[in-house]
Amino acid sequence: MASKLLLIAVFVLDLIAFGLAVAAEQRRSTAKIVQDSEIDYNYCVYDSDIATGYGVGAFLFLMASQALIIVASRCFCCGKALNPSGSRAWAVILFIVCWLFFLIAEICLLAGSAQNAYHTKYRTVFSELPPSCETVRKGVFGAGAAFIFLTAIVNKLYYISYSNARENSFQPYGGGREAGVGMGAYK
Repeated sequence: MASKLLLIAVFVLDLIAFGLAVAAEQRRSTAKIVQDSEIDYNYCVYDSDIATGYGVGAFLFLMASQALIIVASRCFCCGKALNPSGSRAWAVILFIVCWLFFLIAEICLLAGSAQNAYHTKYRTVFSELPPSCETVRKGVFGAGAAFIFLTAIVNKLYYISYSNARENSFQPYGGGREAGVGMGAYK
């Protein structure tokens, strides 16, 4: 049986990560072009940098959630052999999908946080072109939030499938009734 306490803890961590990613999307840095007082050059002025903190927080909470699931399931590769069944097949598929969604979410959050923290120092001196004030593209943190949501669903399904397969774990040589190798009479 899957641990309900673990599932609740992972749900809370995923919910916090999702909320932080949505907040990061809402609070992305914006920039405006400003002229200096002597009108010699233009430069970029950025507003709040809070989205970087939100993005890194979502990154860390999602990582903690994934770590809890993987430690609880012994990374799927350690421990007793699982019973060859539908639950084991689903656990394998969901394990791979869970890691794929997790990696995409982490890349979106990390890239968004790094891009949000980057501020151009570019100035135009006696030029017609305004400076390029780089900011995070709209939707980077939103994509991270979407993949956090998908990861949250898939990692819970993975853990439940893994737990079902582990309950009926494979017992070679007579189902664990005897310690030795079972041998029949030879005729």
